[in-house]
Amino acid sequence: MDGVRLDRPARRAFLVVHVVASAGWLGLSAGLLALGVAANTTGSPATVEAAVRSMQLFADRLLLPIALLTLVSGLVLALGTPWGLARHRWVWTKFWLTLATTTATVFALRPGVNDAVAAVSAGHALPDGGDVLTGPVVSLSAYVFMTAISVLKPWGTTRRGRRLREAARKGRPAGPARV
Repeated sequence: MDGVRLDRPARRAFLVVHVVASAGWLGLSAGLLALGVAANTTGSPATVEAAVRSMQLFADRLLLPIALLTLVSGLVLALGTPWGLARHRWVWTKFWLTLATTTATVFALRPGVNDAVAAVSAGHALPDGGDVLTGPVVSLSAYVFMTAISVLKPWGTTRRGRRLREAARKGRPAGPARV
């Protein structure tokens, strides 16, 4: 995909989509955490049920689409701009963390919330293990970290990035397509 660059309007549009989706994902996680705390600290069964049902609505209807939008818009930006996907450690780290948190949303957070709803709806207490707190705490921590590295851009280039930069300085082909 070397040589394929987004033009300025497309780059800006994807950047806005990516920032809005990322901020939305972070906000949803903060909301899930607030609802999880409410469910775990109240003595009211009605409040527990309302909190976990609200969490289920967020988890089932909003989290996965916003996670996928964040992942896809980030990939388009990485592959369609000079940043590349594997040229800078912070971009590479964000990609893998986004992929991991998207996967965790599907296979851990959503099932944990659904188990909590099933238990509370059946008149039982919240399941042990902090299912309604662990997922949002981990997610929120990851998104805050990813936001920080997006702003700070730490760690410099990867070995591949250094090789590509050196090849560009010498005016020779950089090798295989940019990743």
